[in-house]
Amino acid sequence: MSGTEAQLVYECGDYQVLKPGDFVRCAVTGQAVPLDALNYWSAELQEAYATPDIMISRLRELKRL
Repeated sequence: MSGTEAQLVYECGDYQVLKPGDFVRCAVTGQAVPLDALNYWSAELQEAYATPDIMISRLRELKRL
């Protein structure tokens, strides 16, 4: 994906933009996730995820689900 990687602080149900950009990286796959498609993240872990399945597998891996 072209563009600039954003830096965010993930909160429960929202996020704050620290550094503007077009996308963030999935913490598990490294896939670029456009900000307008970002729906899955962990405020506790401060991680973004590309899909709900990736998020669930990550939380299970860490025994948080």
